[in-house]
Amino acid sequence: MTAPVMTYPDHLRAILKLGLPLVGGHLAQFAIGLTDTIVVGWYGVPELAALVLATSAFFTLFLFGSGYAWAILPMVATYAAREDEVGIRRATRMALWWSILYFAMVMPLLWFSGPVLLALGQTPEIAEMAQTYLRIAGWGMLPALGVMVMKNYLAGLELTRVVLWVTVAAAVVNGALNYLLVFGKLGLPEMGIAGAALASLAVHAISLGLIVAYALRRLPEHTLFARFWRPDWEMFARVFSLGLPIGLTTLAEVALFAGASVLMGWLGTVPLAAHGVALQISTATFVVQLGLSNAATVRAGNAMGRGDVDHMFRGAQVITVLSVVVALMSITIFLTLPEFLVGLFVAPSEPQRAAVIAVGVQLMALAALFQMVDALQVNYLGMLRGLHDTRVPMVLAALSYWGIGMPGALVFGFTLGWGAVGVWMGLVLGLSVACALLIWRFWSHGRMIFAAGMTAS
Repeated sequence: MTAPVMTYPDHLRAILKLGLPLVGGHLAQFAIGLTDTIVVGWYGVPELAALVLATSAFFTLFLFGSGYAWAILPMVATYAAREDEVGIRRATRMALWWSILYFAMVMPLLWFSGPVLLALGQTPEIAEMAQTYLRIAGWGMLPALGVMVMKNYLAGLELTRVVLWVTVAAAVVNGALNYLLVFGKLGLPEMGIAGAALASLAVHAISLGLIVAYALRRLPEHTLFARFWRPDWEMFARVFSLGLPIGLTTLAEVALFAGASVLMGWLGTVPLAAHGVALQISTATFVVQLGLSNAATVRAGNAMGRGDVDHMFRGAQVITVLSVVVALMSITIFLTLPEFLVGLFVAPSEPQRAAVIAVGVQLMALAALFQMVDALQVNYLGMLRGLHDTRVPMVLAALSYWGIGMPGALVFGFTLGWGAVGVWMGLVLGLSVACALLIWRFWSHGRMIFAAGMTAS
């Protein structure tokens, strides 16, 4: 029996029902990093600059490793549409295997990050503080990757509310622990940036415990961890094949911004701190788009499982309109309240407050400039992932970010001498090219990709 055709309002309701908890979960996850930045920023500007570098390194590696977690989002959605519980279990288990292996490979890099940062031109003081953070927070990489796998497993099954509530609880705990450990309240020692790292580690561990407990109670029929040690080499290879390009695509974009943090470090502590603040603010709006992108991935994967290409394209149109509306709201806020937003991150008593705000306001104007293209490129990436199309988007993104974006940042920022503003102009250029290429890929090749994915499945 053929499923009824969904109208545009039907698609809108379905996307919002699925996407809003994902958006809320991403915002709560962002609030964890935001809390770190605000608390440490009020503790001191040098500590804030070190935190910007440390978290850039951590999340660059973390998001690369999350490719295996994101791989199972379309896989689980497709298997769920076909009522294939064995496929769901196999994919999720092997994503957890890959996460454990990845953690074992990257932890040494986090532990010995100080010499790397020094080689990249950072000051000894900043490099030492950043390494202190990473040697503690780095152990949280393992539970954080586990949380990502479980979140995508549940999101693929459209169980998104628990993802929201677990992340909200984590954000609340993180805020309290940051305040207590950074400043040394309630009789605890004042730990500074090390306290922020310890808080992050504790929150990742608690989050994993909560989400695993929910999954085992809500979906006992999947028996995710029964004979967990038993290998499944076929699915192990499939998760790798889909997840590695996703990880590399994410790495290309995140490393672009991490690389920009390194360039800002060359310009000085104030530009680096301002860059970190502007990046935190723009990330708040990006994670809303990321939630919509995750919903787009699930919807496209579900359409593939049902074999309904028209369903996929109608959903894509609705996602595009929603993405543009959110981007326009972000642009308005960035252009009307930049000084207020940047000022929230620096203590009134900080001697360098005015300098940080001055640079930050300029960067907020450029953040407004790339809101639209950043929104569209992440949503089209999400839809292409839903079709299990990850390799060509990986190449398009890498060329855009590193063939155009980073060279542009170097030319504008240093060759032309435009400083912090020039570095961010390079980011705008790279994101714009990626946006155009990914939209072209989806609308010009979508039906062919869909048909190929149906055949391969």
